[in-house]
Amino acid sequence: MKMMREKIKIKKIDNLPARQVTFSKRRRGIFKKAAELSVLCESEVAVIIFSATGKLFDYSSSSTKDVIERYKAHINGAEKSDEPSVELQPENENHIRLSKELGEKSRQLRQMKGEDLEELNFDELQKLEQLVDASLGRVIETKDELIMSEIMALERKRSELVEANKQLRQRVSNYHNHMLSRRNIGPALMEPERLNNNIGGGGEEEGMSSESATSTTCNSAPCPSLEDDSDDVTLSLKLGLL
Repeated sequence: MKMMREKIKIKKIDNLPARQVTFSKRRRGIFKKAAELSVLCESEVAVIIFSATGKLFDYSSSSTKDVIERYKAHINGAEKSDEPSVELQPENENHIRLSKELGEKSRQLRQMKGEDLEELNFDELQKLEQLVDASLGRVIETKDELIMSEIMALERKRSELVEANKQLRQRVSNYHNHMLSRRNIGPALMEPERLNNNIGGGGEEEGMSSESATSTTCNSAPCPSLEDDSDDVTLSLKLGLL
């Protein structure tokens, strides 16, 4: 049966000789792993170790100095590429400031909706309550102003409709009066012609009535005939001759 190897706790070794032995073993192990990494992966590796007494130990697959210079050049190039230009700095600052303001306003909006209230204390909750009351008052005031404006618009429209109805009634009344006046003027224009007709007819009737009267008189009493008149004239002439 295999013996289970006891797991070593990673902590400072108080015993100085044991510490030095462990340092030597672990240092050689790290250098060995670095060499294997360089060979297996064809990479450039450099390891630098300082002991507790200040002694330097290093390993490099090529040259420790060259690896360090390459490291410095890479770090400086990365910093320059990450450093924003002078022209973009104000825009980046504005972007950061606007992002913070947006986050703060979004948080306040959620709190006004009743969300994310757990992190607020009593004073902050009281301020939030006052802010909500003030907002509600402004909402009610704006709503009342909108309602009043709509009522005034409806009143103006009603007045316009009343005035239009009044004008329409006046036009209809004028039209009726005009039609009635035309009906009254028609008979008045026809009256003189009718009067002339009546006058002419009346003369004929008079003549007819006089003749009728004469005829009636002759019928009622015997009228002298023409033969009687001639006899009277002859008689008068004979008496004169005598």
